[in-house]
Amino acid sequence: MAKRSGGLRFQPSGGTRSTQQVPTGKKQRLSIERLANDGRGIAFVEGRTWFVSGALADEQVEARVLGARAQIVEARAEKVLVASPLRRAEPCAHAGQCGGCTLQHLPHAEQLALKQRTLAEQLSRVAGLEPEAWAAPLVGPEFAYRRRARIAVRWDAKAARLDVGFRAAASQTIIGIDDCLVLVQPLQSIVRALPQLLRSLERPQALGHVELFHGNASSLLLRHIQPLGEADLQRLRHFCAEHQAQLWLHGAGEPHADDPAMRLGYRLEQWRLELEYRPGDFVQVNAPVNEAMVAQALDWLAPQASERVLDLFCGLGNFALPLARQVREVVAVEGVDAMVERARGNAVINGLENAHFFQADLSKPLAEARWARQGFDAVLLDPPRDGAFEVARHLGGLGAKRVVYVSCNPATLARDSAELVRQGYRLRRAGILDMFPQTAHVEAMALFEAG
Repeated sequence: MAKRSGGLRFQPSGGTRSTQQVPTGKKQRLSIERLANDGRGIAFVEGRTWFVSGALADEQVEARVLGARAQIVEARAEKVLVASPLRRAEPCAHAGQCGGCTLQHLPHAEQLALKQRTLAEQLSRVAGLEPEAWAAPLVGPEFAYRRRARIAVRWDAKAARLDVGFRAAASQTIIGIDDCLVLVQPLQSIVRALPQLLRSLERPQALGHVELFHGNASSLLLRHIQPLGEADLQRLRHFCAEHQAQLWLHGAGEPHADDPAMRLGYRLEQWRLELEYRPGDFVQVNAPVNEAMVAQALDWLAPQASERVLDLFCGLGNFALPLARQVREVVAVEGVDAMVERARGNAVINGLENAHFFQADLSKPLAEARWARQGFDAVLLDPPRDGAFEVARHLGGLGAKRVVYVSCNPATLARDSAELVRQGYRLRRAGILDMFPQTAHVEAMALFEAG
């Protein structure tokens, strides 16, 4: 989940440039000068730039080399020789091994400051921009926030052992997990009992992975690469009943509920909305921050009852349906057919007739689409990590006076912001959304206004 700052170039602070390869596994004492945007410490030795996971600025560490290419060395701090005054004890026993949480050694306030610096740096360096106003970080619980997780499962034939846990950082190694502090409480109890369940099954070789979800109910999705026997199905059903969880199975074809009557969804309480989804659909993992994010997006967009609003990359209707409570018409567009159908169904469930959903390739010019011909008063977009450059190039032609851009990648947000400015918009406000505490992953929101 932590993002690597591959676009940054660092100048070594003196020393002779070495041409000798740094071997994997080598130990090196390092003085950490600052943090990279992904939260790794940066050190310089003999003309090489070292990126060191688990290290903080102003620390002396002993690090082990994980890999090297050209003048870049990636390493992991194995011993802190001189600690930063900011360093805190990591609350999780698996920190430093599991690849999920990479910043538990940094206090939460400092994590937020790192994310804020990352966003500001990207906007400045890539786009030459600074918002007219910075918004306060949008935050939720530091732990017990994650309502979705994938558990890795692998049968080790040589050892005749089933490994269950999370992937190690930058590795296929599975770290056995008996607890996970970032999961919501109902999923924590499932994680604790899951390894014993899976190892009790008669055909562990048939297992792929497990996905856990929590919304209006908890659910367990088991991916299996061979058919499951009736005895194993009964064990799974008993386990899910004990943990008040739905059982979903994913063999050949699409995931399906063991009980066809099961429905999985989540609520947006502020707007009295229920959104259904299926395992595999994109759902924001942090429910409190998601609801606060929707509220902030609508506040910044300031939709009026008479307006026509466009929601791009709409997914299940996470923004479109709350918008439909406040405006004359919402046109919502998504690239994946199945998600469009799911969003339409969610509009029906909630009795909303003024939200209209369309499938479209959003890498193509928007003005050519039938749904775009009447123009829009405002636009909200929430693209994937590669951003929305083609959308930004044509947004000015839709007539929108206000644009809210929700981003999961500050680099592509900065790139697209520069294009929106060229389209005649100005960057009025921006701020971070702390969707993934204990990681360096940065989500952000920006408001643009025409003129």
